[in-house]
Amino acid sequence: MYKEYQTVKELVGPLMLVEGVEGVKYEELVEIELAGGELRRGQVLEVNRDKALVQLFEGSTGLNLFESKVRFLGKSIELGVSPDILGRVFDGLGRPKDNGPEIIPERRLDINGNPVNPYARDYPSEFIQTGISAIDGLNTLVRGQKLPIFSASGLPHAQLAAQIARQARVLGADEKFAVVFGAMGITFEEADYFINDFRRTGAIERTVLFMNLANDPAIERISTPRMALTAAEYLAFDLDMHVLVILTDMTNYAEALREVSAARKEVPGRRGYPGYLYTDLATIYERAGRIKGRKGSITQIPILSMPEDDKTHPIPDLTGYITEGQIILSRELHRKGIYPPIDVLPSLSRLKDKGIGPDKTREDHADTMNQLFAAYARGKEAKDLAVILGEAALSDLDRKFAKFADEFEDRYVAQGDEENRSIQETLEIGWKLLTIIPKSELKRIRDEFIEKYLPKAEEA
Repeated sequence: MYKEYQTVKELVGPLMLVEGVEGVKYEELVEIELAGGELRRGQVLEVNRDKALVQLFEGSTGLNLFESKVRFLGKSIELGVSPDILGRVFDGLGRPKDNGPEIIPERRLDINGNPVNPYARDYPSEFIQTGISAIDGLNTLVRGQKLPIFSASGLPHAQLAAQIARQARVLGADEKFAVVFGAMGITFEEADYFINDFRRTGAIERTVLFMNLANDPAIERISTPRMALTAAEYLAFDLDMHVLVILTDMTNYAEALREVSAARKEVPGRRGYPGYLYTDLATIYERAGRIKGRKGSITQIPILSMPEDDKTHPIPDLTGYITEGQIILSRELHRKGIYPPIDVLPSLSRLKDKGIGPDKTREDHADTMNQLFAAYARGKEAKDLAVILGEAALSDLDRKFAKFADEFEDRYVAQGDEENRSIQETLEIGWKLLTIIPKSELKRIRDEFIEKYLPKAEEA
């Protein structure tokens, strides 16, 4: 039996102080029984001698200090898992949200996970095809990597997230692939869009969705990514699946963390976020990876909207330190009507070299990637120069590079939100674009690749 207390001393917003407690632990689950018999849940945020500070999930409205009974359940939040979680929609605390049956769990797992011994980690090295050229061709996603998307308000990151979730797969052997989708603080319309899109395309069959809406409690928002990652760890390391975890929007998560920190009267850090924001984000991002001797893997794409489009804001800044690169969405490309508006020049995948080349994508991938980057950068410079001096001031070569930059955005970066390009298609588009500039300027591609692939592109 759980020990019951009727010693609630104080209520401040969603926080409740209980005195005279014994043996209570940090992050322990709490059950609060109201005078009328209604049950609410909470979580221990802090323990100081015989006092426990409890964060309520459902809020404190209607809670009476003297008549409420508090029970500490001796365990932290757990997620019941079984293969049946695939194809299901849950809320941020792991309760079914799709009117389907309750999950009969094979196991119950602590959502905070178990730390992985760094020595047991395997290096990411296999290519994941997302079907999006700007990612596959130039900022390649590798199995076991964590590659965030830096977006901003009004940009189509939700659309891009749904497209990646639908299209992503591991090339080569026909291995089991699943997607875990965790959404935090999104609107009802966004949640509806994701669920309907996955159902319409059949992607729901291999997807587990955790949906936390904007009007749900902040503490639930903090548990949502951990629920998603716990489900992913079960699918990856118990069922040997390759799992892609998409978390959107990490900015809403950090805001919830700031809200709870302020309620606890903690000393704020940069821009009012708690000083432990870096550590907290690391406990989420570092749950991606591969483990030696295990077939499964977890690859992570966290999505965050940068407040005021500011890359130096604490959330994107700290995320960049922990993760292996970033995909940056551009407001300028979005205004031009280009989808997906991925700005390839400041974007970076630090592990891209590990996932491309012979037997992974194609032998010419690394050379064409470097050449496309260089040609696009030079074309952008030429266009900037034309704005200042006029197009007449450009040399013939500069005009060709400027034309290349426009064609690159229109034909390589831009693609339909239902268009799923294979890596071969992406490489062929790249070669066709390289025919715009003189052969003598292809200085980053080996001669044997130019002889083998360029004539085919010129004939096409």
